[in-house]
Formats: sequence, C-alpha cells, structure tokens
Amino acid sequence: MIAACFVLSLCVTALAQSPENDSRHLSSATDSSNTKPLQPEPLTSTAPVALTATGEERPLRGVGDKTAAPRFEQVLMSAIQQRLGSNYRWGSTGPNTFDCSGFVWSSFQEAGIKFDRESARGLFSRFAPATKAEESKFGTLVFFSGLTHVGIVADEHGFYHASRHNGVVYAPFNDYWLSRIDGFRRVPLNQAPTTLSSEKIKGGKPAANGASASSTNGGGGR
Repeated sequence: MIAACFVLSLCVTALAQSPENDSRHLSSATDSSNTKPLQPEPLTSTAPVALTATGEERPLRGVGDKTAAPRFEQVLMSAIQQRLGSNYRWGSTGPNTFDCSGFVWSSFQEAGIKFDRESARGLFSRFAPATKAEESKFGTLVFFSGLTHVGIVADEHGFYHASRHNGVVYAPFNDYWLSRIDGFRRVPLNQAPTTLSSEKIKGGKPAANGASASSTNGGGGR
C-alpha cells in the first residue's frame, strides 16, 4: 500500500512539471528562432584603390592631384642651376652656351617637358596665357621687348634668363624689365613630346643648320 502511494506521488509530480519543461523548451525554441545572425560590418575606404602589378593596393589619384608639380619644379630648378653661369651664344641650346630661347628649351627638355625648339615669339604663340596667379609662379615663361626675349619666372621678384652680356643669370624684376614685359605663358606639364622633322637636335647641341632655325630668336636681352 505504501509503495503504491509512493509511485502515484511520483507520477503526479512528473505530470505537474512537464508543462513547465515544455514551456521552457518552447520559450528557448522561440528565442532561438528570433535570434538574428550577425552581419559583417560594411567595408569602408577613405579613397579608391587599385592593385599594382605585385597585388598591393595603392590609392587612385584623381585630376586634382598636385604631386606632379612639386616633382617637376625640383627637376626644372636643378636644370636651371646647372646652366647658371653659362656663356651667351646666339642660336645655341647648350650644353655650355645658350641664347634666351635655347636656355628655356634646354631646361624644360631636361625636366622631361618636350616641345619644339622655337624662338621667343614662337614660344609665345605656342602656349596659352598664364593666369594672374600663375604670372609669379616658378616655371612660367615671361616675354620681353616685343617678343624678342624670354626667361623663366623664379617668383614674383625675378626670373632666370640667358643675358647677352652676362650669360645665364637670375635677374630681378626691376624697372628696366618690368617696363619691357610683353606677357606670360604657362607650359603645360602634360605637354606631348614632338618630333623635330628637319632640325632635330642631338646631344644638347643644335643641328648644323641650327643658326637658320634660330634666325628669329631674341637677342638675349642685355
């Protein structure tokens, strides 16, 4: 009799607990079904990138990139400094003597900017006018005395040129030069190389007929 009562008590207890277990199981299943999977965070980048030949990423540079200008200016300045003190010689493009347009042409050639060897007047016609801000910027071409002379602007205070009496020198923009300025031109950094057809220059020196090619070159200033 006691044993029967004990068994009956166990059955009642089990029946009472089973709804609670079912409820817990159902709650757990519901929570599991409502759990949202973790989503990976979106990739962010501060700048577009491109893959190099080695598979490394590098930033893509847009049209507004100004890194080319400082590099060009450094090379052009180096070319000018190498020519400072050289003697003047009409029609010459170096390597040891220059006239005004020959000095300009030779300096830009060494800086990697290619264009035909021309007179001061020809260079004035070839390139677009400089903006007001560019007129005092290093590398701008400045023209004088009825387009018979040309130099390279250093800054708002002066310019480099091949002077007929003093050779390749720096000259300040004093009253003498300021009163003779005809205008300014800016050489584009993406100036495409050109091929000289009949007067190709080799080794930094004009061809045999270089004098005739320079017949309209300026006299080199004073």
